[in-house]
Amino acid sequence: MIKHIARTAGFTGLLAALLLTLLQSLWVTPLIIKAETYESAAPVVETHSHDAGAAAHHHDAEAWAPEDGWQRLLSTTGGNLVVAVGFALVLAALYTLRAPGGLAAGALWGLAGFAVFCLAPTLGLPPELPGTAAADLAQRQFWWIGTAAATAVGLGLIAFARNGLLKVLGAVLLIIPHVIGAPQPDVHEALAPEALEAEFKVASLLTNAAFWLALGLVSSWLYRRQSQA
Repeated sequence: MIKHIARTAGFTGLLAALLLTLLQSLWVTPLIIKAETYESAAPVVETHSHDAGAAAHHHDAEAWAPEDGWQRLLSTTGGNLVVAVGFALVLAALYTLRAPGGLAAGALWGLAGFAVFCLAPTLGLPPELPGTAAADLAQRQFWWIGTAAATAVGLGLIAFARNGLLKVLGAVLLIIPHVIGAPQPDVHEALAPEALEAEFKVASLLTNAAFWLALGLVSSWLYRRQSQA
């Protein structure tokens, strides 16, 4: 069974990661590069550490970042591959509890993953271009994890619970994180134009939707094929 899951996740993750990298290279990455031109044109603010134990000043401007071209492409591909294989492992493990009946079921699993890890968190914390003000990182991470967990449990109760009260509880769990609200910066500022921000949000959502749909379709097909072998 472990070998079955690993094979499904490996091949699925590879194909989905390549698709995601292609879509990002054609649509998302050009928008990021364009936004970086506005960030580079803004005055550079140096941050200094004055802690007693600090040996030297730290300058954010000196932080390493992949250069445009093969460095950015390899960095993006590597990151996408790790994420894709991880999510594919989750899907394949879930299939051992409830095997997909066909490609339609796989598509639904993929869309559920999109809702949990992308759509629901995006409602409170939309994707941001470089040069956009943001709230405290730890607070955002805490809210994101809580939202993803609540959405996963909520969807699971709505889809699989037989008790009506549990289904209602599932619906409540979907709403709670957004009633609490995501942490927001004191002042909403962005260096990139609003039109560029809007296009980036749409591009990120559609790209992730295609990624998750591919994950669901490919993983369900591979899992069923190996089960029948």
